Amino acid sequence: MEKKSIIKGVIFVALGASIFGMLATFVKLSYKDGYTTSEVTTAQFILGLLGLLILNVIQTKTSKKELATPTGKEIKILMLAGTSLGCTSLFYYLCVQYINVSIAIVLLMQSVWFSVVVESLISKKFPNARKVVATIIVLVGTLLATNLINLEVKLDWRGLFWGLMAAASFTATMFTSNTLVTHIPVLRKSFVMLSGGAVIVFIFLFFAQIGPLHFEALKSFYLNFTENTQHIRPFDFSILYTYGFILALFGTIIPPTLFNLGFPRTGLGLGSIISSLELPVSVTMAFILLGEKVVLIQWLGILFILLAIVLMNLPAKKKAISPGFVEVEK
Repeated sequence: MEKKSIIKGVIFVALGASIFGMLATFVKLSYKDGYTTSEVTTAQFILGLLGLLILNVIQTKTSKKELATPTGKEIKILMLAGTSLGCTSLFYYLCVQYINVSIAIVLLMQSVWFSVVVESLISKKFPNARKVVATIIVLVGTLLATNLINLEVKLDWRGLFWGLMAAASFTATMFTSNTLVTHIPVLRKSFVMLSGGAVIVFIFLFFAQIGPLHFEALKSFYLNFTENTQHIRPFDFSILYTYGFILALFGTIIPPTLFNLGFPRTGLGLGSIISSLELPVSVTMAFILLGEKVVLIQWLGILFILLAIVLMNLPAKKKAISPGFVEVEK
């Protein structure tokens, strides 16, 4: 029975990672159809919140026992922590606006070694040799996967910046989602955290698209930042029924649900290894649907990053905190 449970967990996590890995490709396609970053993120969070609300109502109605409800203080904590969800989506989507999806996902995966740094700062201990080696492998893999050793390759600095910012906020998301207010049901917790992320997304929508229509100062600021007048127009609500539904399902509803079903069965070490499938899936989708060129040296770099994730998670740890966050051995 236990073996069957682990197999189910592997399937759940693998599906969740694969679906999440497809997300950036659909974002890129929405850009090609003329939608803006603020429209994409707003549609994803509005429909994501609606979907989670429906799932919460169903869970409440069908549950045979009374479900725990967060207190007012816990709601504030979760919403504050959830702002990292909004930042992750926002930064990642800004990143793919300037560089290829196949490179953007590699930058997002820098959260692997970012987590080692955060862990060391929290524990006030230097990481052990295994984690140091894994970090070096990730950095070498990143150098290869982004093809930076080819001097002819020029990456937009804005894409690099937003990609690393996305990795930093994703690291915060992984940490907070698995350490804060763990006694309430996952769907309720996800809804509250997503609400916090939505606040960030709505603020960005105002300053990037709605505000410049009405305030000349905001318009000047936005033009100086992006040099793109196309985005200064009324919100295009067609995003809600074109890409919005897919983005909400693939970004805020299905993967978190599958991860929460799978990780308890696989354990966080094995689950983290399986979840790294999002890296090759994302690159493959970009290659097939977007026609992005991915050379052999980039696949080698991706393999290096995957090996580093395996190295960091295969050995048993005393206490797991979250995927990519493990308590330093004493």
